[in-house]
Amino acid sequence: MDQYLYWQVIAAFLIDLWIGDPKQLTHPVVLIGKAIRNMETFLRRFTFHFSERLLGIILVIIIVGSSYGLVWLILFVMNQVHLWLSLLVGAWLISTTIATKGLADEGKKLFSLLKAKELEEAKKQVGYIVSRDTDHMDESEVIRATVETIAENIVDAVISPLFYAILGGPALAMVYRAANTLDSMCGYKNERYRDFGFASARFDDLLNYIPARITGVLIVLAAWLLQLDAKKSLSIWFRDAHLHPSPNSGIPEASVAGALHIRLGGVNIYFGQPKKRAYMGDDLIPLQVEHIQQTIQLLYSVSGIFIGLYTVIFWSLYFTN
Repeated sequence: MDQYLYWQVIAAFLIDLWIGDPKQLTHPVVLIGKAIRNMETFLRRFTFHFSERLLGIILVIIIVGSSYGLVWLILFVMNQVHLWLSLLVGAWLISTTIATKGLADEGKKLFSLLKAKELEEAKKQVGYIVSRDTDHMDESEVIRATVETIAENIVDAVISPLFYAILGGPALAMVYRAANTLDSMCGYKNERYRDFGFASARFDDLLNYIPARITGVLIVLAAWLLQLDAKKSLSIWFRDAHLHPSPNSGIPEASVAGALHIRLGGVNIYFGQPKKRAYMGDDLIPLQVEHIQQTIQLLYSVSGIFIGLYTVIFWSLYFTN
């Protein structure tokens, strides 16, 4: 077992909890996003010669490959200077793939705005974290959008990047973040991206498959620790998660819905077009602003349990060997 990697992952987790994403530094995800946009523009010049699906596959290979290679090269150079410099830079790079603090902070902002009855500002704020239209939303819809986003991103922003960091260090964590950014930018099922973004969406689904199911188990465990309804969380996961259009996102959303006795899903509006999302959970309690706070508590609890289990497993194997 690599003790250096263990401390790197722990440091990255703590850096994210403490600092989050410093505004003064250019975030790697911003650079990845710019690279995706530029590469997409370049590749689309060849649509007369190659299918969009093939060009989309090439986009994934280039972005994911270059993300891995660049991080590996940076750490190789840092290691030539000093091992500890490489470890510190690697810990920071892993921390940029995690967003526990950022996700919680967005939820706290919306909680405060809704508590203060500032619905218009809350609608504007929730628009920064969801892709759906927000102008039409009432308070209940803002709460639903916030809870769904936090729940879904327990996988995307916390467990998946930590999972891949543990498996392969900073470079593999950045591969995951690149894949997730590709999906968020190109994984739409509209006319522009139905074929071009197919590979981006499927690759992200593949990488999230195991972490999403780990997250489901951890949400149930966290619900039990927080004295929420763990049994309902598990039953709604098994009953409703498959109704979600994503093979992975339905798991955390359904599990959270069950734990909180709420119903998620419904009509979302994208670019002016309403789309019905299957309901998940039972409408036992009307959506309330406190549900945002409880979802943030689940986010922190799931993150802590995952790191705690990783610590127990690591040191058990370390001393065994």
